[in-house]
Amino acid sequence: ALSVPQASGVESEPRFGLAPLAWGTLKAAAWALVFAIPLALGAAAHSAVYMSTRLRSRIKPALELMEALPGVVIGFVAGLVMAPYVERHLAGALALIVILPLGMWLGSALWVRLPHALRARLPLGWAGLWLIPWLALLIWLAMQIAPGLETLVFGGDLRAWLETRLGLDYASRNAMIVGLAMGFAVFPTIYALAEDALAGIPRSLGEGAQALGATRWQALWRVLLPAASPGIFSAVMIGAGRAVGETMIVLMATGNTALMSWSPFEGLRSASANLAIELPEAAVGSTHYRLLFLSALLLFVFTFCVNTLAEVVRLRLKRRYRHLGAGA
Repeated sequence: ALSVPQASGVESEPRFGLAPLAWGTLKAAAWALVFAIPLALGAAAHSAVYMSTRLRSRIKPALELMEALPGVVIGFVAGLVMAPYVERHLAGALALIVILPLGMWLGSALWVRLPHALRARLPLGWAGLWLIPWLALLIWLAMQIAPGLETLVFGGDLRAWLETRLGLDYASRNAMIVGLAMGFAVFPTIYALAEDALAGIPRSLGEGAQALGATRWQALWRVLLPAASPGIFSAVMIGAGRAVGETMIVLMATGNTALMSWSPFEGLRSASANLAIELPEAAVGSTHYRLLFLSALLLFVFTFCVNTLAEVVRLRLKRRYRHLGAGA
């Protein structure tokens, strides 16, 4: 909890505010979900619906095993390796955010237009392997063109351009780094639950939709995802609950500066990281000590409500789609 001493001649209790901590907690969780949800749900849909059974039996346990990585290790790598690297190659990191989605879309367009004999050698069920060289090529391309783009568009210094033109101050350890690191930690949880929900849907639903003329994407979007929506929603909410309660990654990958800012390039301080920092030094029985326990209670209540909401909505959606299936 942040204290602001009162500027008066009489001795009084300092004023405390939890708003920056609440903001930092939600900001870190939001950026983690921005990175984790598209990757986790995309990977879950591909492995459950399209991936080869043989490849899925190896990929799925490997991705689920990532959940066993300690948060302190992820935070250490993010704070001491990733943050300095992104600071030195900021233009390349931002170029990756643009080039990777466009490159994947271009790769899918090229795959569709390949001759049938060549497409048979690159089956969709094994795309998790033969796309790796394409991803490596996109990453190499982004890093190669980033310095030239920075010189051409931003005058050779992207950080200075962000500060002078947009008023954004870049901190080495910021919300974007936390989002990447914590998204990596939340990804296995969302993936495992969403993949199990999609794998539990009878294949006859998707095959029936395609037999009636729907494309693979239409069958996935209109039939399979709605049927698995209870499990997918529960997976996202449980992942959000873990992101809100994460401590070590936020503690090690940010500057722990209590700023209420929308910028992803500035630091933050979450309630859980604040507890780890200030609780050992707080005097027992003081206002500071009691407010730290209050922030811990609020954190517990928030995660409890998120998980309860996830379970309630999951049960209602499950009941709804069960009735629709019975009516059909």
